[in-house]
Amino acid sequence: MNPYGSLSTQHSSWPVLQVIYNLPPWLCMKRKYMMLSMMISGPRQPGNDIDVYLSPLTEDLTKLWDEGVLVFDGFRNKTFQMCAMLFCTINDFPTYENLSSYSVKGHCACPICEEDTSYIQLKHGRKTVYTRHGRFLKPHHPYR
Repeated sequence: MNPYGSLSTQHSSWPVLQVIYNLPPWLCMKRKYMMLSMMISGPRQPGNDIDVYLSPLTEDLTKLWDEGVLVFDGFRNKTFQMCAMLFCTINDFPTYENLSSYSVKGHCACPICEEDTSYIQLKHGRKTVYTRHGRFLKPHHPYR
């Protein structure tokens, strides 16, 4: 995330949001149901050290999964034991590699295709180009 809109900034900001998913689809992505749990900021991206930043959040989520916490329900006017879990993460490919330890480089970089990843190794540039990913698009899609 670039907070100032300048592409040449020397600053990096990574928001970590939590979204309540046990709501109807038209409500769960509204601003009032999203929580900014932390903002990782600094001169550069956290990279492989992102687990250091996320460890307090991971500990809290583990406690919410194992034990739960006592919460007051204002509508029913009583307390209950709330449990929670991590449902999914939404991130770019480099972060996917850091979070899941799955290599997103090389010949088997697609986490869906894995060993069946279609690629071409360029002769002079030593670059790997991934092909046939348009096959997942609908037959008459403009990008296919």
